[in-house]
Amino acid sequence: MIAFCLASTDHGPMLVNRLDYNHSFNGAFYGVGAQLMENGAYDPRDVDMLKNLLMVRREHHGDGVVALDCGANIGVHSVEWARLMKGWGNVIAVEAQERIYYALAGNLVLQNCFNARAIWAAVGAEAGTISFPEPDYTRQSSFGSFELRPRAGGEFIGQPVDYGSPTATVESITIDSLELQRLDLLKIDIEGMEIEALAGAKDTIARCKPILFVEVIKSDRDLIAEALRNEGYRIIPHGMNMLAIHETDPTMANISVEREAA
Repeated sequence: MIAFCLASTDHGPMLVNRLDYNHSFNGAFYGVGAQLMENGAYDPRDVDMLKNLLMVRREHHGDGVVALDCGANIGVHSVEWARLMKGWGNVIAVEAQERIYYALAGNLVLQNCFNARAIWAAVGAEAGTISFPEPDYTRQSSFGSFELRPRAGGEFIGQPVDYGSPTATVESITIDSLELQRLDLLKIDIEGMEIEALAGAKDTIARCKPILFVEVIKSDRDLIAEALRNEGYRIIPHGMNMLAIHETDPTMANISVEREAA
């Protein structure tokens, strides 16, 4: 069974798992691979928005922009950011699933993204390791929906997952452990572990005040919003994600007032 293949996409040539899709409740397909194979692009609205925000950060804070992609999957956002910021910014992409990480690293190489680096790790509240059952990558499933830890009401990705029989172990790191001197954009999409990742990024967020783009469909949206507001952030709902910009960041002037949460 051939799973990974090279596909021509709007993001350039990319290594994609052609089986990376699942059926939604209304019968439609979803998954990173599904979007790329069916439409040629992955979440173009989000991709364009975050690229625009990176350019605004450069405008206000100068060259040397740094973007951190936690839960990078095969690297659509990472590749787009790196190509955009050639000569004036850098990307760090983190992915926990080993086979997906290989595709991520391959895509960065294919696109000659010399201003990006990939890290094979999970992102959490503290350093350590996480053991989990690897899914079968030759079986139709939404691999970007895979949860490293079992969760009440966990999402069915298209194949059963037996968390009682882990088959893989990956290092868990904190964002603070990266000791970044600058961070302009922090994207977190790690299937229910977003709160843990934010806890492990507390010092970095306080010091760098990055723009935050956090998936919240599997985490406590209200808890995350309250915590960020306490740190001086203003919250803008964005579908299944939350966009947060610090109140001192001049980038806030580029966001429509009507989009801000009450």
